[in-house]
Amino acid sequence: MRSLSGDHLNQTGVTLARLVGQTTGPFDRVVTSTVPRAFETAIAMGFAVDEQNELISTYGNAVQREAPWPQPFVNFAEIIKRGGAAAKYAQKLAEYYAGILDIISEGRSALVINHGGVVELGVVGCLPDIDFSTWGDAVNYCEGARLYWDDKFIRAEVLRVNR
Repeated sequence: MRSLSGDHLNQTGVTLARLVGQTTGPFDRVVTSTVPRAFETAIAMGFAVDEQNELISTYGNAVQREAPWPQPFVNFAEIIKRGGAAAKYAQKLAEYYAGILDIISEGRSALVINHGGVVELGVVGCLPDIDFSTWGDAVNYCEGARLYWDDKFIRAEVLRVNR
Protein backbone atom coordinates (compact mmCIF):
# COMPACT_ATOMS: atom_id res chain seq x y z
CA MET A 1 0.00 0.00 0.00
CA ARG A 2 1.29 3.37 -0.92
CA SER A 3 0.03 6.92 -1.12
CA LEU A 4 -1.46 7.72 -4.50
CA SER A 5 1.42 9.93 -5.56
CA GLY A 6 4.19 7.91 -3.91
CA ASP A 7 6.53 5.10 -4.90
CA HIS A 8 7.13 3.91 -1.35
CA LEU A 9 5.05 1.97 1.16
CA ASN A 10 2.94 4.06 3.47
CA GLN A 11 2.51 3.16 7.15
CA THR A 12 -0.58 1.06 6.43
CA GLY A 13 1.45 -0.93 3.88
CA VAL A 14 4.32 -1.46 6.31
CA THR A 15 1.89 -2.62 9.01
CA LEU A 16 0.21 -5.09 6.64
CA ALA A 17 3.54 -6.45 5.41
CA ARG A 18 4.72 -6.95 9.00
CA LEU A 19 1.52 -8.82 9.84
CA VAL A 20 1.84 -11.12 6.81
CA GLY A 21 5.54 -11.66 7.47
CA GLN A 22 4.80 -12.95 10.98
CA THR A 23 2.81 -15.87 9.58
CA THR A 24 4.97 -16.86 6.62
CA GLY A 25 8.48 -17.99 5.88
CA PRO A 26 11.28 -18.52 6.38
CA PHE A 27 12.50 -18.39 2.80
CA ASP A 28 15.77 -19.50 1.29
CA ARG A 29 15.62 -16.95 -1.51
CA VAL A 30 13.71 -13.66 -1.73
CA VAL A 31 13.24 -11.90 -5.04
CA THR A 32 11.41 -8.64 -5.65
CA SER A 33 10.64 -6.42 -8.57
CA THR A 34 12.76 -3.31 -9.00
CA VAL A 35 9.88 -1.10 -7.83
CA PRO A 36 10.81 0.37 -4.42
CA ARG A 37 7.61 -0.72 -2.67
CA ALA A 38 8.26 -4.39 -3.53
CA PHE A 39 11.72 -4.26 -1.91
CA GLU A 40 10.25 -2.38 1.05
CA THR A 41 7.52 -5.02 1.43
CA ALA A 42 10.11 -7.79 1.77
CA ILE A 43 12.04 -5.83 4.38
CA ALA A 44 8.87 -4.96 6.32
CA MET A 45 7.92 -8.66 6.24
CA GLY A 46 11.28 -9.38 7.88
CA PHE A 47 13.12 -10.88 4.91
CA ALA A 48 16.39 -9.82 3.30
CA VAL A 49 16.25 -9.45 -0.48
CA ASP A 50 18.58 -11.63 -2.55
CA GLU A 51 17.68 -10.30 -5.99
CA GLN A 52 15.65 -7.63 -7.75
CA ASN A 53 14.51 -8.27 -11.31
CA GLU A 54 12.97 -5.96 -13.89
CA LEU A 55 10.99 -8.83 -15.51
CA ILE A 56 8.62 -8.97 -12.54
CA SER A 57 8.27 -5.19 -12.21
CA THR A 58 5.75 -4.52 -14.98
CA TYR A 59 4.55 -6.24 -18.09
CA GLY A 60 4.45 -3.40 -20.59
CA ASN A 61 1.87 -1.91 -22.92
CA ALA A 62 1.32 -4.86 -25.27
CA VAL A 63 0.47 -7.19 -22.39
CA GLN A 64 -1.56 -4.47 -20.65
CA ARG A 65 -3.76 -4.14 -23.74
CA GLU A 66 -4.42 -7.89 -23.79
CA ALA A 67 -4.58 -8.50 -20.05
CA PRO A 68 -5.46 -5.35 -18.08
CA TRP A 69 -5.40 -5.66 -14.33
CA PRO A 70 -7.49 -6.15 -12.20
CA GLN A 71 -9.46 -9.19 -13.24
CA PRO A 72 -9.91 -12.74 -11.91
CA PHE A 73 -7.31 -15.46 -12.40
CA VAL A 74 -9.71 -17.36 -14.67
CA ASN A 75 -9.79 -14.41 -17.08
CA PHE A 76 -6.00 -14.33 -17.24
CA ALA A 77 -6.06 -18.07 -18.01
CA GLU A 78 -8.42 -17.47 -20.94
CA ILE A 79 -6.26 -14.62 -22.24
CA ILE A 80 -3.12 -16.78 -22.12
CA LYS A 81 -4.83 -19.55 -24.07
CA ARG A 82 -5.24 -17.11 -26.97
CA GLY A 83 -1.49 -16.74 -27.38
CA GLY A 84 -0.07 -13.30 -27.98
CA ALA A 85 1.98 -10.95 -25.85
CA ALA A 86 0.39 -11.99 -22.54
CA ALA A 87 1.08 -15.67 -23.22
CA LYS A 88 4.70 -14.94 -24.12
CA TYR A 89 5.18 -12.88 -20.97
CA ALA A 90 3.54 -15.57 -18.82
CA GLN A 91 5.92 -18.14 -20.29
CA LYS A 92 8.92 -15.91 -19.48
CA LEU A 93 7.67 -15.63 -15.91
CA ALA A 94 7.26 -19.41 -15.63
CA GLU A 95 10.81 -19.92 -16.91
CA TYR A 96 12.14 -17.31 -14.50
CA TYR A 97 10.35 -18.89 -11.52
CA ALA A 98 11.65 -22.32 -12.50
CA GLY A 99 15.15 -20.80 -12.56
CA ILE A 100 14.72 -19.52 -9.02
CA LEU A 101 13.84 -23.03 -7.90
CA ASP A 102 16.96 -24.37 -9.62
CA ILE A 103 19.04 -22.14 -7.33
CA ILE A 104 17.62 -23.41 -4.04
CA SER A 105 17.87 -26.91 -2.61
CA GLU A 106 15.08 -29.45 -2.74
CA GLY A 107 12.54 -28.93 -0.01
CA ARG A 108 13.37 -25.23 0.31
CA SER A 109 11.22 -22.25 -0.55
CA ALA A 110 11.41 -18.86 -2.22
CA LEU A 111 9.37 -15.69 -1.93
CA VAL A 112 8.72 -13.54 -4.98
CA ILE A 113 7.21 -10.10 -4.46
CA ASN A 114 5.82 -8.42 -7.54
CA HIS A 115 2.57 -6.72 -8.52
CA GLY A 116 -1.04 -7.24 -9.55
CA GLY A 117 -1.25 -8.65 -13.05
CA VAL A 118 2.28 -10.00 -12.84
CA VAL A 119 1.15 -12.32 -10.04
CA GLU A 120 -1.80 -13.70 -11.98
CA LEU A 121 0.06 -14.04 -15.27
CA GLY A 122 2.97 -15.78 -13.55
CA VAL A 123 0.79 -18.33 -11.78
CA VAL A 124 -1.22 -19.10 -14.91
CA GLY A 125 2.00 -19.27 -16.92
CA CYS A 126 3.34 -21.90 -14.52
CA LEU A 127 0.13 -23.95 -14.57
CA PRO A 128 -1.82 -23.01 -17.71
CA ASP A 129 -4.06 -26.09 -17.65
CA ILE A 130 -5.48 -25.93 -14.14
CA ASP A 131 -8.97 -24.67 -13.36
CA PHE A 132 -8.79 -21.17 -11.88
CA SER A 133 -12.57 -20.73 -11.66
CA THR A 134 -12.56 -20.98 -7.85
CA TRP A 135 -9.63 -18.62 -7.31
CA GLY A 136 -11.75 -15.48 -7.31
CA ASP A 137 -10.76 -11.92 -8.02
CA ALA A 138 -7.37 -10.43 -8.71
CA VAL A 139 -4.87 -10.36 -5.86
CA ASN A 140 -4.88 -7.50 -3.40
CA TYR A 141 -2.10 -6.11 -1.22
CA CYS A 142 0.23 -8.85 0.17
CA GLU A 143 -1.77 -11.59 -1.57
CA GLY A 144 -0.52 -14.07 -4.11
CA ALA A 145 -0.15 -17.78 -4.67
CA ARG A 146 1.93 -20.68 -3.43
CA LEU A 147 3.37 -22.76 -6.25
CA TYR A 148 4.46 -26.35 -5.72
CA TRP A 149 7.38 -27.86 -7.63
CA ASP A 150 8.48 -31.43 -8.36
CA ASP A 151 10.85 -30.99 -11.32
CA LYS A 152 7.98 -28.93 -12.79
CA PHE A 153 5.12 -26.89 -11.40
CA ILE A 154 2.52 -29.38 -10.17
CA ARG A 155 -0.09 -27.35 -8.33
CA ALA A 156 -0.85 -24.02 -6.70
CA GLU A 157 -3.08 -22.39 -4.13
CA VAL A 158 -4.23 -18.82 -3.86
CA LEU A 159 -3.11 -16.94 -0.74
CA ARG A 160 -5.51 -14.31 0.58
CA VAL A 161 -5.13 -11.84 3.44
CA ASN A 162 -8.01 -11.59 5.91
CA ARG A 163 -8.73 -7.92 6.34
